[in-house]
Amino acid sequence: MTKVGRPTIRDVAAAAGVSKGTVSFTLNGRAGVAEETRQRVLEAAEALGWTPSHQARALSASRAFAVGLVLAREPELLGADPFFPAFIAGVERTLSDAGQALVLQVVPDAEEEAGYRRLAGDGRVDGVFLLDLRVEEPRIALLRELKLPAVTIARPDGPSDCPAVLVDDRPGIAAAVRHLVELGHRRIAHIAGPARFLHGWTRRRAFEDALADAGLGATAVVEADFSAAGGARATRELLDLAEPPTAIVCANDLMAIAGLSVALEYGIAVPSELSFTGFDNTELSGYVAPPLTTVSTDPYLWGRLAADTLLSLIAGDPVDDVAVPPAALIVRGSTAPAPATH
Repeated sequence: MTKVGRPTIRDVAAAAGVSKGTVSFTLNGRAGVAEETRQRVLEAAEALGWTPSHQARALSASRAFAVGLVLAREPELLGADPFFPAFIAGVERTLSDAGQALVLQVVPDAEEEAGYRRLAGDGRVDGVFLLDLRVEEPRIALLRELKLPAVTIARPDGPSDCPAVLVDDRPGIAAAVRHLVELGHRRIAHIAGPARFLHGWTRRRAFEDALADAGLGATAVVEADFSAAGGARATRELLDLAEPPTAIVCANDLMAIAGLSVALEYGIAVPSELSFTGFDNTELSGYVAPPLTTVSTDPYLWGRLAADTLLSLIAGDPVDDVAVPPAALIVRGSTAPAPATH
């Protein structure tokens, strides 16, 4: 016979037709929930026989009702890269529904660990998000030491006991390379993100693997920093080669859009003489000239799912990794057949 477990906040939320955060907010007796919604949650909890665990009772008295995000990035880059505002907007949407707050710290690399220690030591947050995973990720062990619940964006390469939003960039990069190969390109280069970041390394590896599958080698790979300035510098380096590429796969839209500007500066026509692809499908990518072929992702959705998972983890509910739709190629006007095939 199957054993029926204790009803969870997830069960109550499903029965009441509200978010888990709203259930947590209601059952902790906090203001900000409409009376009709509060009553519906309480009736669902009673009907299911929900009762708080001893652990949850102990935790509720010391809750901060806030979660943290520490970003070791230059503030100027955060303002220019649309990924971060979209992700944070998704997080805030879920947290707002649950009456929770986000504590954001933007710090230099050398102060990242101290940032987490401050959040944990001051009791300012109940858990954190881990973005910008490293190839060798040291923060998992740090958060275990600090006893700070966490959700990672993507699955780390090494051991991790944190639930993850299962972002996978590889299918999108592979689709971009296949698209260019089908258009007859053979000299294909890559402007990569920093190799120390897991997503920078993953996108580069996906690029190289896709070329190998097509029986090709990379014309060149130039590492940049996901910024427009870095993308422009890398594009100049590629176009100054004795045999420059006929197509460039960029690790994000910002670098690709900067590359379009450099091609114009060099008098190179896009896409008839040079094709570009980006990554992230930012709003601007559809409005540049020519519109950018790119890979669609949904950082707003990632933020919502990450926040929902973290709140469940903090509440003591069982949580699993969360799947998201795979990255998909969006073909626009910045790619065309290789020059020799016109």
